[in-house]
Amino acid sequence: MRIAMISEHASPLAAGRGAAAGGPTGKGLGGADGGGQNVFVAELAAELGRQGHYVTVYTRRDSPAQRERVRLAPGVTVEHVPAGPPEHIPKDDLLPWMHDFGRYLERRWAADPPDVAHAHFWMSGLAAVQAAQAAGRPRVPVVQTYHALGTVKRRHQGDGDTSPASRIRLERAVGRAVDGVLATCSDELTELAAMGVPRDRVHVVPCGVDVDLFTPDGRTTMTRGRDGHRLVVLSRLVERKGVDTAIRALAHVPGARLTVAGGPRRGDLHTDPEVRRLRDVALDAGVAGRVEFLGRVGRDEVPPLLRSASLVVTLPWYEPFGMVPLEAMACGVPVVASAVGGHLDTVVDGVTGVHVPPRDPEAAARAIRALLDDPAGRAGMGFAGGDRARDRYSWTRVAADTTEVYRHAAALSEVAA
Repeated sequence: MRIAMISEHASPLAAGRGAAAGGPTGKGLGGADGGGQNVFVAELAAELGRQGHYVTVYTRRDSPAQRERVRLAPGVTVEHVPAGPPEHIPKDDLLPWMHDFGRYLERRWAADPPDVAHAHFWMSGLAAVQAAQAAGRPRVPVVQTYHALGTVKRRHQGDGDTSPASRIRLERAVGRAVDGVLATCSDELTELAAMGVPRDRVHVVPCGVDVDLFTPDGRTTMTRGRDGHRLVVLSRLVERKGVDTAIRALAHVPGARLTVAGGPRRGDLHTDPEVRRLRDVALDAGVAGRVEFLGRVGRDEVPPLLRSASLVVTLPWYEPFGMVPLEAMACGVPVVASAVGGHLDTVVDGVTGVHVPPRDPEAAARAIRALLDDPAGRAGMGFAGGDRARDRYSWTRVAADTTEVYRHAAALSEVAA
Protein backbone atom coordinates (compact mmCIF):
# COMPACT_ATOMS: atom_id res chain seq x y z
CA MET A 1 0.00 0.00 0.00
CA ARG A 2 0.96 3.63 -0.49
CA ILE A 3 0.37 5.19 2.90
CA ALA A 4 0.28 8.88 3.80
CA MET A 5 0.85 9.61 7.48
CA ILE A 6 0.06 13.08 8.77
CA SER A 7 1.70 14.14 12.03
CA GLU A 8 1.56 17.90 12.03
CA HIS A 9 3.57 18.69 15.19
CA ALA A 10 5.34 15.42 16.05
CA SER A 11 8.11 14.65 13.60
CA PRO A 12 9.29 11.03 13.50
CA LEU A 13 12.81 12.33 12.88
CA ALA A 14 12.95 13.34 16.57
CA ALA A 15 12.57 9.69 17.55
CA GLY A 16 15.44 8.18 15.57
CA ARG A 17 18.13 6.13 17.28
CA GLY A 18 20.37 8.55 19.08
CA ALA A 19 17.61 11.18 19.20
CA ALA A 20 16.75 12.70 22.53
CA ALA A 21 14.37 11.02 24.91
CA GLY A 22 13.98 14.20 26.90
CA GLY A 23 14.55 17.13 24.61
CA PRO A 24 14.34 20.85 25.30
CA THR A 25 10.93 22.26 26.06
CA GLY A 26 8.75 22.26 22.98
CA LYS A 27 11.19 20.36 20.75
CA GLY A 28 12.43 16.81 20.82
CA LEU A 29 11.36 13.87 22.93
CA GLY A 30 10.58 14.81 26.49
CA GLY A 31 9.75 18.44 25.70
CA ALA A 32 6.31 19.95 26.15
CA ASP A 33 5.17 18.78 22.70
CA GLY A 34 7.51 15.84 22.10
CA GLY A 35 7.02 12.30 23.28
CA GLY A 36 5.09 9.16 22.50
CA GLN A 37 3.53 10.38 19.26
CA ASN A 38 6.95 10.96 17.69
CA VAL A 39 8.00 7.42 18.60
CA PHE A 40 4.67 5.92 17.54
CA VAL A 41 4.82 7.49 14.08
CA ALA A 42 8.50 6.67 13.56
CA GLU A 43 8.25 3.05 14.65
CA LEU A 44 4.97 2.31 12.89
CA ALA A 45 6.15 3.90 9.63
CA ALA A 46 9.46 2.03 9.74
CA GLU A 47 7.75 -1.30 10.40
CA LEU A 48 5.23 -0.73 7.61
CA GLY A 49 8.19 -0.07 5.33
CA ARG A 50 9.80 -3.34 6.45
CA GLN A 51 6.56 -5.12 5.62
CA GLY A 52 6.71 -3.86 2.03
CA HIS A 53 4.56 -0.75 2.11
CA TYR A 54 5.54 2.75 0.96
CA VAL A 55 5.04 5.49 3.55
CA THR A 56 5.27 9.27 3.33
CA VAL A 57 5.06 11.08 6.66
CA TYR A 58 3.93 14.69 6.38
CA THR A 59 5.01 16.90 9.26
CA ARG A 60 5.16 20.67 9.59
CA ARG A 61 8.36 22.46 8.62
CA ASP A 62 9.54 24.19 11.79
CA SER A 63 13.05 25.23 10.75
CA PRO A 64 14.40 26.92 7.61
CA ALA A 65 17.29 24.43 7.63
CA GLN A 66 15.06 21.40 7.08
CA ARG A 67 15.20 19.68 3.71
CA GLU A 68 11.92 19.19 1.86
CA ARG A 69 12.22 15.39 1.97
CA VAL A 70 14.26 13.13 4.25
CA ARG A 71 14.57 9.35 4.12
CA LEU A 72 13.62 7.90 7.49
CA ALA A 73 13.91 4.18 6.73
CA PRO A 74 13.61 1.81 3.77
CA GLY A 75 10.33 2.64 2.08
CA VAL A 76 9.70 5.65 4.37
CA THR A 77 10.13 9.34 3.54
CA VAL A 78 9.45 12.35 5.75
CA GLU A 79 8.14 15.40 3.90
CA HIS A 80 8.24 18.82 5.55
CA VAL A 81 5.11 20.84 4.89
CA PRO A 82 5.34 24.65 4.61
CA ALA A 83 2.40 25.60 6.84
CA GLY A 84 3.07 28.67 8.93
CA PRO A 85 6.47 30.19 9.64
CA PRO A 86 9.45 27.79 9.63
CA GLU A 87 9.99 27.99 13.37
CA HIS A 88 8.85 26.17 16.48
CA ILE A 89 5.22 26.89 17.36
CA PRO A 90 3.59 25.16 20.37
CA LYS A 91 1.14 22.55 19.11
CA ASP A 92 -1.83 24.25 20.77
CA ASP A 93 -1.14 27.32 18.59
CA LEU A 94 -1.01 25.48 15.26
CA LEU A 95 -4.73 25.42 14.41
CA PRO A 96 -4.64 28.59 12.21
CA TRP A 97 -2.11 26.85 9.92
CA MET A 98 -4.00 23.60 9.42
CA HIS A 99 -5.91 24.89 6.39
CA ASP A 100 -2.60 25.61 4.65
CA PHE A 101 -1.41 22.14 5.65
CA GLY A 102 -4.53 20.65 4.10
CA ARG A 103 -4.11 22.66 0.92
CA TYR A 104 -0.57 21.34 0.56
CA LEU A 105 -1.88 17.78 0.88
CA GLU A 106 -4.59 18.55 -1.68
CA ARG A 107 -1.97 19.56 -4.23
CA ARG A 108 0.24 16.55 -3.51
CA TRP A 109 -2.62 14.06 -3.66
CA ALA A 110 -4.32 15.52 -6.74
CA ALA A 111 -1.75 13.95 -9.05
CA ASP A 112 -0.66 11.00 -6.91
CA PRO A 113 -3.21 10.01 -4.24
CA PRO A 114 -2.20 7.51 -1.57
CA ASP A 115 -4.15 4.32 -0.94
CA VAL A 116 -4.89 5.48 2.60
CA ALA A 117 -4.15 8.45 4.86
CA HIS A 118 -3.45 7.96 8.56
CA ALA A 119 -3.78 11.13 10.63
CA HIS A 120 -2.08 11.42 14.02
CA PHE A 121 -3.61 13.94 16.45
CA TRP A 122 -6.82 15.85 15.86
CA MET A 123 -5.32 18.76 13.90
CA SER A 124 -3.68 16.33 11.49
CA GLY A 125 -7.15 14.85 11.06
CA LEU A 126 -8.52 18.23 10.01
CA ALA A 127 -5.88 18.57 7.30
CA ALA A 128 -6.29 14.96 6.12
CA VAL A 129 -10.09 15.16 5.87
CA GLN A 130 -9.84 18.47 4.01
CA ALA A 131 -7.41 17.02 1.50
CA ALA A 132 -9.28 13.73 1.10
CA GLN A 133 -12.58 15.47 0.40
CA ALA A 134 -10.94 17.69 -2.22
CA ALA A 135 -9.12 14.86 -3.96
CA GLY A 136 -12.16 13.81 -5.98
CA ARG A 137 -13.09 10.21 -6.72
CA PRO A 138 -12.05 7.75 -5.61
CA ARG A 139 -11.77 9.61 -2.32
CA VAL A 140 -8.68 8.92 -0.21
CA PRO A 141 -9.79 6.89 2.83
CA VAL A 142 -8.73 8.43 6.14
CA VAL A 143 -7.89 6.65 9.41
CA GLN A 144 -7.55 8.72 12.58
CA THR A 145 -5.47 8.16 15.73
CA TYR A 146 -6.13 10.89 18.30
CA HIS A 147 -3.26 10.12 20.72
CA ALA A 148 -5.13 12.31 23.21
CA LEU A 149 -8.71 13.54 23.43
CA GLY A 150 -9.77 17.06 24.27
CA THR A 151 -12.64 15.84 26.46
CA VAL A 152 -10.22 13.95 28.70
CA LYS A 153 -7.70 16.78 28.80
CA ARG A 154 -10.39 19.32 29.72
CA ARG A 155 -11.77 17.04 32.43
CA HIS A 156 -8.40 16.63 34.14
CA GLN A 157 -6.75 19.99 33.52
CA GLY A 158 -9.70 22.36 33.65
CA ASP A 159 -8.51 25.94 33.26
CA GLY A 160 -4.97 24.66 32.73
CA ASP A 161 -5.95 23.23 29.35
CA THR A 162 -4.32 25.39 26.67
CA SER A 163 -6.06 23.69 23.73
CA PRO A 164 -8.05 25.84 21.28
CA ALA A 165 -11.63 26.41 22.45
CA SER A 166 -12.93 24.62 19.36
CA ARG A 167 -10.91 21.45 19.92
CA ILE A 168 -13.66 19.17 21.24
CA ARG A 169 -16.14 20.24 18.55
CA LEU A 170 -13.58 19.70 15.80
CA GLU A 171 -12.48 16.35 17.23
CA ARG A 172 -16.09 15.17 17.02
CA ALA A 173 -16.32 16.35 13.43
CA VAL A 174 -13.15 14.50 12.47
CA GLY A 175 -14.33 11.29 14.15
CA ARG A 176 -17.57 11.34 12.19
CA ALA A 177 -15.90 12.20 8.87
CA VAL A 178 -13.13 9.60 8.75
CA ASP A 179 -13.42 6.01 7.57
CA GLY A 180 -11.79 4.47 10.63
CA VAL A 181 -10.53 5.41 14.08
CA LEU A 182 -7.64 3.63 15.76
CA ALA A 183 -8.10 3.71 19.54
CA THR A 184 -4.89 2.89 21.36
CA CYS A 185 -6.60 1.45 24.44
CA SER A 186 -9.98 0.07 25.49
CA ASP A 187 -10.62 3.04 27.80
CA GLU A 188 -10.74 5.27 24.73
CA LEU A 189 -13.77 3.40 23.35
CA THR A 190 -16.08 4.95 25.93
CA GLU A 191 -14.82 8.45 25.20
CA LEU A 192 -15.22 8.02 21.44
CA ALA A 193 -18.75 6.66 21.84
CA ALA A 194 -19.68 9.69 23.94
CA MET A 195 -18.33 11.89 21.11
CA GLY A 196 -20.72 10.22 18.68
CA VAL A 197 -18.06 8.37 16.68
CA PRO A 198 -19.75 5.34 15.04
CA ARG A 199 -18.76 2.21 16.97
CA ASP A 200 -18.31 0.11 13.85
CA ARG A 201 -15.53 2.43 12.67
CA VAL A 202 -13.45 2.16 15.86
CA HIS A 203 -10.70 -0.44 16.18
CA VAL A 204 -8.43 -0.93 19.20
CA VAL A 205 -4.81 -1.27 18.12
CA PRO A 206 -2.24 -0.38 20.79
CA CYS A 207 1.09 1.33 20.52
CA GLY A 208 4.07 -0.96 20.25
CA VAL A 209 7.55 -1.33 21.69
CA ASP A 210 10.84 -2.00 19.97
CA VAL A 211 11.58 -5.46 21.36
CA ASP A 212 15.04 -5.45 19.80
CA LEU A 213 16.08 -2.24 21.58
CA PHE A 214 14.22 -2.79 24.85
CA THR A 215 15.40 -6.13 26.21
CA PRO A 216 16.09 -7.57 29.68
CA ASP A 217 19.70 -8.31 28.72
CA GLY A 218 22.31 -5.65 28.15
CA ARG A 219 24.23 -2.99 29.95
CA THR A 220 22.84 -0.77 32.70
CA THR A 221 23.78 2.75 33.72
CA MET A 222 24.53 1.50 37.23
CA THR A 223 24.36 -1.72 39.22
CA ARG A 224 21.05 -2.31 40.94
CA GLY A 225 21.34 -2.09 44.68
CA ARG A 226 24.76 -0.44 44.70
CA ASP A 227 23.51 2.42 46.83
CA GLY A 228 19.98 1.29 47.65
CA HIS A 229 16.96 0.74 45.45
CA ARG A 230 16.68 2.93 42.39
CA LEU A 231 13.29 4.12 41.17
CA VAL A 232 13.14 5.58 37.67
CA VAL A 233 10.68 8.06 36.18
CA LEU A 234 10.97 8.66 32.43
CA SER A 235 8.61 11.41 31.36
CA ARG A 236 7.93 14.71 29.76
CA LEU A 237 8.15 17.25 32.54
CA VAL A 238 4.65 18.66 32.52
CA GLU A 239 2.43 18.78 35.59
CA ARG A 240 -0.15 16.23 34.49
CA LYS A 241 2.55 13.53 34.24
CA GLY A 242 2.51 13.27 38.05
CA VAL A 243 6.25 13.40 38.66
CA ASP A 244 5.52 15.35 41.84
CA THR A 245 3.42 12.40 43.07
CA ALA A 246 6.45 10.11 42.68
CA ILE A 247 8.64 12.58 44.57
CA ARG A 248 6.15 12.83 47.45
CA ALA A 249 5.86 9.04 47.54
CA LEU A 250 9.64 8.80 47.96
CA ALA A 251 9.29 10.45 51.37
CA HIS A 252 7.58 7.23 52.53
CA VAL A 253 10.15 4.86 50.97
CA PRO A 254 13.28 5.03 53.18
CA GLY A 255 16.60 4.30 51.52
CA ALA A 256 15.38 4.47 47.92
CA ARG A 257 16.57 6.98 45.36
CA LEU A 258 14.54 8.48 42.51
CA THR A 259 16.02 9.27 39.09
CA VAL A 260 13.94 11.52 36.85
CA ALA A 261 14.79 11.50 33.13
CA GLY A 262 13.20 13.93 30.70
CA GLY A 263 12.85 17.63 30.09
CA PRO A 264 15.59 19.99 28.91
CA ARG A 265 19.29 19.29 28.53
CA ARG A 266 21.05 18.71 31.82
CA GLY A 267 22.82 22.04 31.58
CA ASP A 268 19.47 23.85 31.22
CA LEU A 269 17.66 22.18 34.11
CA HIS A 270 18.16 25.12 36.43
CA THR A 271 16.19 27.43 34.12
CA ASP A 272 13.21 25.13 33.55
CA PRO A 273 10.08 26.21 35.51
CA GLU A 274 8.76 22.66 35.99
CA VAL A 275 12.14 21.40 37.21
CA ARG A 276 12.27 24.26 39.69
CA ARG A 277 8.77 23.38 40.90
CA LEU A 278 9.67 19.70 41.26
CA ARG A 279 12.85 20.55 43.17
CA ASP A 280 10.74 22.65 45.55
CA VAL A 281 8.41 19.66 46.00
CA ALA A 282 11.43 17.46 46.81
CA LEU A 283 12.72 20.04 49.30
CA ASP A 284 9.32 20.30 51.00
CA ALA A 285 9.06 16.50 51.16
CA GLY A 286 12.52 16.21 52.70
CA VAL A 287 13.93 14.09 49.86
CA ALA A 288 15.94 16.63 47.87
CA GLY A 289 19.12 14.62 48.47
CA ARG A 290 17.52 11.46 47.07
CA VAL A 291 16.13 12.88 43.81
CA GLU A 292 18.31 13.19 40.73
CA PHE A 293 17.27 14.98 37.54
CA LEU A 294 19.07 13.69 34.46
CA GLY A 295 17.42 15.95 31.91
CA ARG A 296 17.39 14.81 28.33
CA VAL A 297 18.82 11.36 27.63
CA GLY A 298 19.51 9.80 24.26
CA ARG A 299 17.03 7.16 23.19
CA ASP A 300 19.75 4.52 23.09
CA GLU A 301 20.43 5.32 26.74
CA VAL A 302 16.86 4.62 27.82
CA PRO A 303 17.09 0.79 27.98
CA PRO A 304 20.24 0.85 30.19
CA LEU A 305 18.52 3.39 32.43
CA LEU A 306 15.38 1.28 32.76
CA ARG A 307 17.37 -1.91 33.39
CA SER A 308 19.16 -0.21 36.28
CA ALA A 309 15.85 0.36 38.09
CA SER A 310 14.38 -1.79 40.82
CA LEU A 311 11.04 -0.33 39.71
CA VAL A 312 9.84 2.07 37.03
CA VAL A 313 7.25 4.52 38.34
CA THR A 314 4.76 6.29 36.06
CA LEU A 315 1.96 8.22 37.78
CA PRO A 316 0.19 10.58 35.35
CA TRP A 317 -3.25 12.01 36.08
CA TYR A 318 -4.43 10.51 32.79
CA GLU A 319 -2.64 8.71 29.98
CA PRO A 320 -4.02 8.05 26.47
CA PHE A 321 -1.63 5.12 26.14
CA GLY A 322 1.78 5.49 27.76
CA MET A 323 4.82 3.90 26.16
CA VAL A 324 7.10 3.96 29.20
CA PRO A 325 5.38 1.04 30.99
CA LEU A 326 5.78 -1.08 27.85
CA GLU A 327 9.44 -0.15 27.52
CA ALA A 328 10.04 -1.02 31.17
CA MET A 329 8.19 -4.33 30.84
CA ALA A 330 10.20 -5.22 27.72
CA CYS A 331 13.35 -4.61 29.80
CA GLY A 332 12.08 -6.99 32.46
CA VAL A 333 11.38 -4.28 35.07
CA PRO A 334 8.12 -4.16 37.08
CA VAL A 335 6.01 -1.01 36.88
CA VAL A 336 4.06 0.99 39.44
CA ALA A 337 1.52 2.83 37.30
CA SER A 338 -1.50 5.01 37.90
CA ALA A 339 -4.69 3.13 37.04
CA VAL A 340 -5.67 5.31 34.09
CA GLY A 341 -6.08 5.05 30.32
CA GLY A 342 -3.68 2.79 28.49
CA HIS A 343 -2.04 1.63 31.73
CA LEU A 344 -5.16 -0.43 32.41
CA ASP A 345 -4.44 -2.44 29.26
CA THR A 346 -0.66 -2.74 29.29
CA VAL A 347 0.16 -3.23 32.97
CA VAL A 348 -1.55 -6.32 34.37
CA ASP A 349 -2.15 -5.50 38.04
CA GLY A 350 -0.32 -7.97 40.24
CA VAL A 351 1.30 -9.71 37.26
CA THR A 352 3.56 -7.24 35.44
CA GLY A 353 3.27 -4.41 37.94
CA VAL A 354 0.84 -2.67 40.27
CA HIS A 355 -1.93 -0.14 39.64
CA VAL A 356 -2.37 2.75 42.06
CA PRO A 357 -4.79 5.68 42.11
CA PRO A 358 -3.52 8.85 40.39
CA ARG A 359 -2.39 11.78 42.55
CA ASP A 360 -2.09 9.59 45.66
CA PRO A 361 1.51 9.57 46.98
CA GLU A 362 0.69 7.38 49.99
CA ALA A 363 -0.88 4.65 47.86
CA ALA A 364 2.08 4.77 45.46
CA ALA A 365 4.50 4.51 48.39
CA ARG A 366 2.69 1.47 49.80
CA ALA A 367 2.89 -0.30 46.44
CA ILE A 368 6.56 0.61 46.00
CA ARG A 369 7.52 -0.57 49.49
CA ALA A 370 5.67 -3.86 49.06
CA LEU A 371 7.49 -4.59 45.80
CA LEU A 372 10.90 -3.54 47.10
CA ASP A 373 10.40 -5.90 50.05
CA ASP A 374 9.62 -8.81 47.69
CA PRO A 375 12.58 -9.47 45.37
CA ALA A 376 11.16 -12.81 44.18
CA GLY A 377 7.86 -11.16 43.32
CA ARG A 378 9.65 -8.40 41.44
CA ALA A 379 11.64 -10.96 39.45
CA GLY A 380 8.45 -12.82 38.53
CA MET A 381 6.77 -9.60 37.41
CA GLY A 382 9.83 -8.74 35.34
CA PHE A 383 9.69 -12.06 33.49
CA ALA A 384 5.94 -11.75 32.95
CA GLY A 385 6.29 -8.18 31.69
CA GLY A 386 8.96 -9.14 29.19
CA ASP A 387 6.83 -11.99 27.83
CA ARG A 388 3.76 -9.78 27.55
CA ALA A 389 5.63 -7.00 25.75
CA ARG A 390 7.17 -9.38 23.21
CA ASP A 391 4.01 -11.40 22.58
CA ARG A 392 1.41 -8.64 22.37
CA TYR A 393 3.13 -5.34 21.68
CA SER A 394 5.85 -5.87 19.08
CA TRP A 395 5.73 -3.36 16.23
CA THR A 396 5.51 -6.30 13.83
CA ARG A 397 2.14 -7.24 15.29
CA VAL A 398 0.94 -3.66 15.68
CA ALA A 399 1.77 -2.79 12.06
CA ALA A 400 0.03 -5.90 10.74
CA ASP A 401 -3.11 -5.08 12.76
CA THR A 402 -2.97 -1.47 11.58
CA THR A 403 -2.78 -2.59 7.96
CA GLU A 404 -6.00 -4.56 8.44
CA VAL A 405 -7.69 -1.37 9.66
CA TYR A 406 -6.40 0.46 6.58
CA ARG A 407 -7.95 -2.19 4.32
CA HIS A 408 -11.24 -2.03 6.21
CA ALA A 409 -11.31 1.76 5.87
CA ALA A 410 -10.52 1.56 2.18
CA ALA A 411 -13.41 -0.88 1.67
CA LEU A 412 -15.79 1.47 3.51
CA SER A 413 -14.60 4.37 1.37
CA GLU A 414 -15.28 2.42 -1.82
CA VAL A 415 -18.81 1.59 -0.65
CA ALA A 416 -19.45 5.24 0.19
CA ALA A 417 -18.26 6.26 -3.28
